[in-house]
Amino acid sequence: MNTKLTFAIAATVLGTLNTVPYIINIFRHKTTPHSYSWLVWTILQITGALAMLGGGAGGIGVVYLSVGAVLCLFVLLLSLRYGTKNITAFDKVCLVGALTATAIWFFLRQPLLSVIFVAVIDFVAFLPTFRKAYEEPCSETVSMYFLSGVAQLLALVALSAYNVSTTLYLIALAITNMVFTTMVLLRRARLSSSLPK
Repeated sequence: MNTKLTFAIAATVLGTLNTVPYIINIFRHKTTPHSYSWLVWTILQITGALAMLGGGAGGIGVVYLSVGAVLCLFVLLLSLRYGTKNITAFDKVCLVGALTATAIWFFLRQPLLSVIFVAVIDFVAFLPTFRKAYEEPCSETVSMYFLSGVAQLLALVALSAYNVSTTLYLIALAITNMVFTTMVLLRRARLSSSLPK
């Protein structure tokens, strides 16, 4: 088996299975997903999967994105019932910004500009979850974000061509997930150290 395919399969398996503990923790009321973030991520995943299928792409990349779209949609639906009620005006501004940028992205025909837009949309959609997790660091299953970052790095290694268009989005996702993981762990440590002994 070729090395690129091995990394692609590893990224797909890890990127799919990492959502399982997250979903379990939602049912256990340990994780409270932010519906605004998951709404935009669902739109991006479904659009990406349909675009790849419509463009005739096949293989593991389409499977990964399609499974990801289904999992995002499932978490979105769960978030409507079990998600956080900690929603602020800042979150609403982020949602409107992300949806507006998504509408613009649909009409872009330049590949590099499209990739930049997707990276920005994903980051803006992440901000409500960042804010909520900063305030409530135990309300997220941090392993999912860490393993997502690892899966994105594996997917990066699996690429057959390296340029800004092919690498930017994966790099942005990996950095965002790792920064989020670090922030949540530091917040948990700080809050735990401030508890009375």
